Amino acid sequence: MTNEIKLAFSHPVERSRSNFSATELDRISLRDHIVEVEIGAFQSERGTTQRICFNVVVEVNPVHQVIDDDVDKILSYDKVTEAISDEVFAERVNLLETLAERIADRVLNEPQAHRVFVRIEKLDRGPGALGVEIVRTEKDYNSTTRSAANGDEVSIRPHVIYLSNAAINSIHLDTWINQLSAKTQPVVLCVGVPETSFEAKNQKPAILRRLDLLSIEQNAWILAGKNSKCVVVSTKTELDYAIKQGQISVWAPSKIILDANDPPDVDADHSYQLAYWLMNYLNGEKLSVIGVEPVLYNKDRLTVILPLKENIF
Repeated sequence: MTNEIKLAFSHPVERSRSNFSATELDRISLRDHIVEVEIGAFQSERGTTQRICFNVVVEVNPVHQVIDDDVDKILSYDKVTEAISDEVFAERVNLLETLAERIADRVLNEPQAHRVFVRIEKLDRGPGALGVEIVRTEKDYNSTTRSAANGDEVSIRPHVIYLSNAAINSIHLDTWINQLSAKTQPVVLCVGVPETSFEAKNQKPAILRRLDLLSIEQNAWILAGKNSKCVVVSTKTELDYAIKQGQISVWAPSKIILDANDPPDVDADHSYQLAYWLMNYLNGEKLSVIGVEPVLYNKDRLTVILPLKENIF
């Protein structure tokens, strides 16, 4: 039992050595790689960074060919650190488990990788290191996952559309939705604060920001209630799925905005700015604005406002 406890808290290198495969594998490791990042599910962890320690061991199939001191023939350490950096700064996450899964996924998408041990620890949340460790093998990821990560899947760029309150209440709304659903390009609809919303005074900026986001989400549900083809989505995963399926989504912005590493300002009077931010976040093809005169940030990617007429798509 003592040896088992010792092994449980040992470095992932020792853990990997204790569980040999039928075929002996080589290992590369990254030890005590510390990054400061905003992460965590508790409110006290928002708006501040903390030190996160990464230990990663990758088991790779032995290289039987002549390496010739060529880095392209092996799994480079850079691939491991890049996987960590890319996933840490892609978007804010609440759980270490989520981050560990994503890093393991990225590493296993490398053709040389057979099995990966990922240990992530928070160094500033208690008297000791608080963390998780996962072990994943290449069998955990099918060929579809690998081909998508390697760029074989064509990137789908959505059409982002901002609907003013006048557009939401227009008699042409159902016609526009039908026109958009007839097209193959996925659509993400964005809305602003509803006409009748709660007015908060003398509140802290962070509270006002939350209230504005909740008001926008209220308007998103109002829009979805007007047409069954519109589905409210709030997470990046839901958006990615809807885009791949060619669906019409209505964006509820709170989670993505609050979890973003570089979030936009929430301005209730100019909420179309969130739609512009989302277009860039999703690498959308263009942004169309219906029923309001926006500030044209980027005329090449921002469609001139569309009129409240029947046939505009």
